[in-house]
Amino acid sequence: MSILVVGSVALDSIQTPFGKKDDVLGGSATYFSIAASFFNKVDIVATVGEDFPKRYITLFKCINIGTSGLSIAKGKTFRWKGRYNYDLNIAHTIYTHLNVFKGFKPEVPRSLRNSKFIFLANIDPELQYDVLTQIKNPKFIACDSMNYWIEHKRKDLERILEHIDMLLLNDSEARQFSGESNLIKAAQLIASFGPKAVVIKKGEHGVIYFSKNSHFIAPAYLLESLYDPTGAGDTFAGGMMGFLSKANRINESVIRKGIIYGSILASFAVEDFSVNRLLEISISDINSRYDHYRRITKF
Repeated sequence: MSILVVGSVALDSIQTPFGKKDDVLGGSATYFSIAASFFNKVDIVATVGEDFPKRYITLFKCINIGTSGLSIAKGKTFRWKGRYNYDLNIAHTIYTHLNVFKGFKPEVPRSLRNSKFIFLANIDPELQYDVLTQIKNPKFIACDSMNYWIEHKRKDLERILEHIDMLLLNDSEARQFSGESNLIKAAQLIASFGPKAVVIKKGEHGVIYFSKNSHFIAPAYLLESLYDPTGAGDTFAGGMMGFLSKANRINESVIRKGIIYGSILASFAVEDFSVNRLLEISISDINSRYDHYRRITKF
C-alpha cells in the first residue's frame, strides 16, 4: 500500500571524528523515503529552494520516490550544520537555516490523499494536524516529534496524539514529555494521550516498543564502522513503515519484525555520510543482515 511522508528535504553539512562533508543530501523526509523505498512506493510532501540540486530530484524518481508533492519555492533550501564528537548520540548544532522551510505549509496533492501509510516527520504539530485533515481513510499513521515542540507546542502535540497509531521519539524526549525518568513509565503516560503504540529510540542502545498489549525491546545491530548518525531515526522509521506497508495485516508480530527491519536500515545508514550507504545496498543485503541479527539475538 502507498506510503506518504511529510517532512524536510535539506542540505546538511556534517563533521564527525571520522570526516567532514558539506551540503550533502539530508532531511527527515529524505532519510525516511529512501529507507521505505526498499519495500514500497513512497511519496514526499516537502519544499526545497531554487538552489536544490536537480540530480537529487532525479535520484528520488529513480528509486521509486514520488515527487509530485515536492515543491520548489523561491529562495534557498533548508540547511543544517552539525558536529559530533566521539559520543555520536549527541549532535551539536552549529547552525540551522530554515530558509524556504520556514514558510512550509504542506499541501497534499489530491492524487495522494488516499495514501494508506502516513509518516508525519519532525515538523510543527500544527502542520502535522493540518496534514491529517487532508488525508482520507488512512490505515496507519506514525508521527515523530522533538524537544522543541514538546516544550513550545505541547498542547498541539497532545491534540495530534489522539489521532495517530504510533509516536516515535528518543529517550530524552520521552522523559521530557512525561516527566518520568523510567522509560516504561514514560511510555505508559505518553500512551494515555491516545497513540496505540510508543516507540522510544535509544540510539546505539536500541529501541523500546510499548503498547497496551505488549512490550518489546530490540537491541541495535552491532557495527564495526560508524561514521555519521544523522538521519538514523528517520531511516529507522522508513524501514519499519516500509515493511508494515507490505504486510497483509498489522499485528504485534508484524510490528516487531518491522522494528527489526527499521533497525537494520538504520545500521546501514550510519556506516557512511548522508544517504550514501543506503544508495549502495540492495534488499538482499538488508535481508542478509536481518537474518544475521536473528541469529545473534536468539537464545
